[in-house]
Amino acid sequence: MSFSGPSFIVAIVLVCTAGWIINNWIRARHGYPLENEWGGTTSKVDVDADRKIDLLSNENATLNDKIGNLEERIAVLERIVTDKAGRLSEEIERLR
Repeated sequence: MSFSGPSFIVAIVLVCTAGWIINNWIRARHGYPLENEWGGTTSKVDVDADRKIDLLSNENATLNDKIGNLEERIAVLERIVTDKAGRLSEEIERLR
């Protein structure tokens, strides 16, 4: 094999280009940011990210409301259980 002439330079350029393409293909397949031709990175854009964030925010607000309601109910149950003086039972009897 002769290392002189333009064919060797073309072969080096082809091998480097093929390596860059394979590297970016593997990175894209596994979700890593891609490199552009100047060495910078380009992140993968998730089209549904804003929709997912909105749905999760709504679900979070709903769950926070439910937790607030449950905390209020637990406070009432604790008050009923820890009523040692019997005041609550007297109030209940008066309401009947």
